[in-house]
Amino acid sequence: MKVKAYKRQAEEAEEQANSHMSKFRKVQHELEEAEERADIAETQVNKLRAKTRDTGKGKEVAE
Repeated sequence: MKVKAYKRQAEEAEEQANSHMSKFRKVQHELEEAEERADIAETQVNKLRAKTRDTGKGKEVAE
């Protein structure tokens, strides 16, 4: 009887481990996507800053 109980415990532990691993992979994928979106947003901000600086310099020269 103990063997059956241990076997059932092992199966439950394996199921739980698989569930946790699946959740981990999902969250890891979501994190990678969020980091990619953040990189894109940062690039856009830097482009706008550079454009604003260039526009500001042009106005100073024109005046």
